[in-house]
Amino acid sequence: MTTVDARGLRCPAPVIRLARAAADAPPGTELTVLATDPAAVHDVPAWARMRGHQMVGATEQDGVHALTVRTHA
Repeated sequence: MTTVDARGLRCPAPVIRLARAAADAPPGTELTVLATDPAAVHDVPAWARMRGHQMVGATEQDGVHALTVRTHA
């Protein structure tokens, strides 16, 4: 699993960082973006859906959202 640290950044920066990581990732890779911007909770799943990736998890702890996406095969 790869972690993309986007804490402290405002959207769309978390999605942009996630997209860059996904572009270099082989199919089936799980990428977890860490974000403090609440908009990421909606933006990351929307991005994943539009790109054909799968959301596999979402948690929040102490204001940090961990959103995990599996790249499409």
